[in-house]
Amino acid sequence: QCWQVEDYVVVQECSRCSSFQTKAMTECRPTGFVEKVTCATSKKDDFKRCRSAVMEAHIFWRFVGTMMCVAALFAVLVVCRQRVLDRKALEKVRKQLESI
Repeated sequence: QCWQVEDYVVVQECSRCSSFQTKAMTECRPTGFVEKVTCATSKKDDFKRCRSAVMEAHIFWRFVGTMMCVAALFAVLVVCRQRVLDRKALEKVRKQLESI
């Protein structure tokens, strides 16, 4: 692949691979996106895998949403646990006061 050893010019920006390209080209498999480049010295056209900004943003917001849900879940668990501990402490104090 000439773009690994030579300077290159991007001919076609990063775009999603078609179903045929995904099956036929190994460059499409890791990310599902590919860009067309022309190598400066050999003038050869080649394809290079790339990462789409839209895809990266989608993955980022999915991660943020997941982390917010996990944080909310643990916040609810902490509140419930605190209530249980408060009830136990009040019961213990009540029993101590009754025994006097």
